[in-house]
Amino acid sequence: MIPFAKFARRSTGLSGAIVAAALTLSAAPALAECKDQPGPGVDWSECQKSRLVFNSADLENGEFVETFFTSSDLSKAKLAGANMSLAELSNARLSGADLTGTNLEKAVATRADFSSADLSNANLSGAEFSRSNFVRANLTGVDFTSSEMNRSDFSEADLTGAIMEKAELARVILTGAVISGVTFSYSNLSRADLRGADLEDADLSGTYMFLTQISSANLSDTKGLTQGQIDIACGSAETQLPAGLTVPTSWPCPDYAAE
Repeated sequence: MIPFAKFARRSTGLSGAIVAAALTLSAAPALAECKDQPGPGVDWSECQKSRLVFNSADLENGEFVETFFTSSDLSKAKLAGANMSLAELSNARLSGADLTGTNLEKAVATRADFSSADLSNANLSGAEFSRSNFVRANLTGVDFTSSEMNRSDFSEADLTGAIMEKAELARVILTGAVISGVTFSYSNLSRADLRGADLEDADLSGTYMFLTQISSANLSDTKGLTQGQIDIACGSAETQLPAGLTVPTSWPCPDYAAE
């Protein structure tokens, strides 16, 4: 006969094993989700998906919170309505991807390629997308509030109605971009390239414009622009200013491009 004390110890150990097994089984679905095949609504939150190929994949309405897509190919992928907040997308390819209405709040995407992608009405507030490529992208209505987009290329992109309030936009390229109605209030546009741009109805209230390139740009219908901002910017005789503002004697500026 097994002594009661020894039986109790064995029972306790058995119960502990059962509990441990139950906990392992309960964790299994979370592990399985990272192995799920790509598809609409897939949940890969906190999963490692770096250096993989998902081009043209249908990932609409997927959950990708804190997912690592570093250096992955998501070109032409369908990501409309996806939740990609806090995702890591540095060096990823998303050219031609459908990101309409996608949540990219506080995501990181240094040197990522969003060329010709559709990000209309996406949320990029608090995102860090420095040195990324947005050439010819659809960025209408995008919320860039408090984001970091330093040295990114927005050439020929459509930013109609985008919100870039309090954003870091130093040295961004906006040549040929549609930026009518964009809110730049209290953002940093130092050394940004807006040459030849039409800023109709753009809000430049409190915007820092140190050496901002505005040669031949049309700022005649902008909001909030002051003489002090114009005095530290770099324009030309062809730059159109709002009524009451004058061309500084310092224009045109020396070539600072090499600095």
